[in-house]
Amino acid sequence: MAGAPDVSARPQGSHFVYLLPASSLTDGQTLSKESISHALTLPSPEKAKDAQLDGSEETLWTTRADGRVRPRLHPACPQPPYTVHRMFYEALDKYGDLSALGFKRQGTWEHISYSQYYLLARRTAKGFLKLGLEQAHSVAILGFNSPEWFFSAVGTVFAGGIVTGIYTTSSSEACQYIAHDSRANIIVVDTQKQLEKILKVWKNLPHLKAVVIYGEAPPKKMANVYTMEELMELGDELLEETLDAIINTQQPNQCCVLIYTSGTTGSPKGVMLSQDNITWTARYGSQAGDIQPAEVQQEVVVSYLPLSHIAAQIYDLWTGIQWGAQVCFAEPDALKGSLLNTLREVEPTSHMGVPRVWEKIMERIQEVTAQSGFIRRKMLLWAMSVTLEQNLTCPGSDLKPFTARLADYLVLAKVRQALGFAKCQKSFYGAAPMTAETQHFFLGLNIRLYAGYGLSETSGPHFMSSPYNYRLYSSGKVVPGCLAKVVNEDSEGVGEICLWGRTIFMGYLNMEDKTREAIDAEGWLHTGDTGRLDADGFLYITGRLKELIITAGGENVPPVPIEEAVKTELPIISNAMLIGDQRKFLSMLLTLKCTLDPDTSDPTDNLTEQAMEFCQRVGSKATTVSEIVGTKDEAVYQAIEQGIQRVNKNAAARPYHIQKWAILQKDFSISGGELGPTMKLKRLTVLDKYKDIIDSFYREQRKPPRPGTALAWPSARSDANSS
Repeated sequence: MAGAPDVSARPQGSHFVYLLPASSLTDGQTLSKESISHALTLPSPEKAKDAQLDGSEETLWTTRADGRVRPRLHPACPQPPYTVHRMFYEALDKYGDLSALGFKRQGTWEHISYSQYYLLARRTAKGFLKLGLEQAHSVAILGFNSPEWFFSAVGTVFAGGIVTGIYTTSSSEACQYIAHDSRANIIVVDTQKQLEKILKVWKNLPHLKAVVIYGEAPPKKMANVYTMEELMELGDELLEETLDAIINTQQPNQCCVLIYTSGTTGSPKGVMLSQDNITWTARYGSQAGDIQPAEVQQEVVVSYLPLSHIAAQIYDLWTGIQWGAQVCFAEPDALKGSLLNTLREVEPTSHMGVPRVWEKIMERIQEVTAQSGFIRRKMLLWAMSVTLEQNLTCPGSDLKPFTARLADYLVLAKVRQALGFAKCQKSFYGAAPMTAETQHFFLGLNIRLYAGYGLSETSGPHFMSSPYNYRLYSSGKVVPGCLAKVVNEDSEGVGEICLWGRTIFMGYLNMEDKTREAIDAEGWLHTGDTGRLDADGFLYITGRLKELIITAGGENVPPVPIEEAVKTELPIISNAMLIGDQRKFLSMLLTLKCTLDPDTSDPTDNLTEQAMEFCQRVGSKATTVSEIVGTKDEAVYQAIEQGIQRVNKNAAARPYHIQKWAILQKDFSISGGELGPTMKLKRLTVLDKYKDIIDSFYREQRKPPRPGTALAWPSARSDANSS
């Protein structure tokens, strides 16, 4: 794309009036690296090199924000470590004039070049320093994805601080926990709603010096609350040499990013990532996913997943700088329905979504298909069946038979175009398991979904799939330069996944015991995830050690495969959670597929088109969840029981049988507390929230159950009270 327009020349009412001082650009002239160097008297290339590591760091981990670690250099990954600033500075040579960030203002897409982006990050960094940002203290960012999020993140690192994202759905108390734990000097927010959360707890944050708001103007003038424009103006008062001096002292083995875990198994932990973690993963992790440098093809991506999560941050923000990608920001209501509009307008070349996002796209297509005319519906079903069969039987073949090529040309290409995927060469997913149903659906559209595997503790991807490295249901192969092993394997080769390499985090902030639990004496990260490696090195995830159910009879039962089998067998089921730890037998909580409220994204009472189709097929006229649960709809309950029995029939042994189940009145959600910000199931929360229903499964039944929120449905073929 051509160089970005001169955003400094906009009228004063423009949202981005603060972006560049009038003197920075002349007559819309784009900036080269040389002109930036001349204007800012940046250090020479020799001086721009990272400060040399002095070799005194003996340990592979630390729990101090100002700590240093020994770089994990290894024959498999001997590349010299370098800093975030060096990564960006070197990118200017190649990508300075290219469009870096796309954003929509008043219905029109506008763009910022990499040269402008770099200058804005420096202005932000100087603004933070003027507000009192101290070294190894954090700038917490609480807002939806935007150019300002990126300027704030990069500016924080330039200024020697630590970027700390906070989920926009966080409560005031959760914001307080993270801001206090990370010793935040500054918090950046996007709206008055988020500002209110911070104002409510400010008195409990001894390190907090200022709040910066960018999406909306503050309701009134408040002490120590600044707009982004005011922050930039403050930054202009600081000498460039002052910032350069801070940049020149930075080392690759110091912390620059904090990622807080979602707290599904206790208090959130602050995962400390070094500059080397970020720059190495941005380069080599993305290469493993076949992300292209802009000199070959400029990647276009849509940024919409929470940047407080490592997957989105490494994919959107840091990889974008490394390879000169164009990052276009979705609207804040992306997950409430506007994402498809953005995808159609932007037409990304690669796209990433958590499984629930792909499921929502699938459900939307299914709804539209159900409402289509007979011929159109039959054409799509024919095209998808032909293509799915081809992709399952010959997954690696580029030579497709005539019928498959015809199906793609006549039908599927138009569907992909309607989704905004006409130019999309790589579609990724991660953060949670994906059902076989969803993977098959997209294979039927000729869209391969490439899995990655990693954690916050691995800076994102440690295993990756790609167009050249793909196997259905697998998380791909280890990223070149990374190491992996499976320990304590069972007879089927399943054991705990352990990882080593440049991706591995520095440690948990202020949590020495948790860090020692995670990293062993040889520096291997014990993930707590279970899986197996096949003969070709492809990884298959089977579950989590902490989620492993150990029945009262001593049987070890991984819940995920059984839950996935139920959802595959019964397309009306949205969520299935297996119960049975220290219990006599297995039971299950089920939720039904329902539509989402367009304003809140909370589940409604109305069944989806797919769920209603299921009901009609089994002889029920129900259209809502409450109809089914309230009347204990015989047709639906019987069909679900038959599906459970089919799953039991395929189980490895009798202790793996589901003996009781219940349908809940409402689907799981983030607002309900059952799902985390990335749609992961919070099992402990579910166990606590539905304790009464679960206890009823294991209570001796001497009389019929009282009417309630769910029906505990015993299996017709099992003795629910036997061990």
